[in-house]
Amino acid sequence: MISLRRATGDDVDWLVELFNDEEIEPFLAGRRARDAETIRADVERSQQEPRKLGRMIIEVDGERAGAMAFDERSEANRIASLGGLAVHPAFRGRRVADEAARQFQRYLFFELGFHRLELACYGFNERAIEHAERVGFVREGVQRRAYHRHGEWQDAVLFSLLREDLG
Repeated sequence: MISLRRATGDDVDWLVELFNDEEIEPFLAGRRARDAETIRADVERSQQEPRKLGRMIIEVDGERAGAMAFDERSEANRIASLGGLAVHPAFRGRRVADEAARQFQRYLFFELGFHRLELACYGFNERAIEHAERVGFVREGVQRRAYHRHGEWQDAVLFSLLREDLG
């Protein structure tokens, strides 16, 4: 059983390990928090301002399996920016991220009232691009050479999902 919950202070050390794992770190945004102090601040803010941002834990049968996040990008237009999707290597290959993403979409649209979800991933991250398309996101375009990461300029592939896309 796959479920989502908000991260708590008890998750901080686990998140630090997850985000710094050598199989995960290269695919996360360069600005993504990876140290305990910043992650703890994000988790606390997620608890205090649950509509503004969310730092979520993906669980499989009650065991931490991954993380995902959102930040409110526009209150007036009800837009959330998604990111920070990371699944622990022990849980890969089981479509954990797909089910968690679908739950996350429903939560953001129907419980928090967002109208539009946006995400961007590096052009080299084929696994993330395929995941976004599998869970219903629509590719909107490419920002060419938008981010300097790993010593090179990287494209960003842009996606969105609208509330009405879920039916």
